[in-house]
Amino acid sequence: MSSAVIHSEEERKFYVVTDGIESHLFYRNQDEAWDLISTYVPHELRGKGIAADLVKTALDKARSLDKKIIPSCSYVISFLGRHPAYNDLVAR
Repeated sequence: MSSAVIHSEEERKFYVVTDGIESHLFYRNQDEAWDLISTYVPHELRGKGIAADLVKTALDKARSLDKKIIPSCSYVISFLGRHPAYNDLVAR
């Protein structure tokens, strides 16, 4: 089925492989922040909480590294709306 979310610093992404299919969240380094630019889960895997797992893992990692985030991805914006405990990470 699915494995844990992996952070690939070289590829600037968080990803998970489920049933041989990759879902990912891409980011760009912007000074001391990560610009979270794109979350993608293939159609056949949607509705299983994979996107939320990707975003939560990225936000928890950013917090552990004292990084701020720039929520450019619409899914990240909606996630933050549902989980205000992460709003302190947003670069102002």
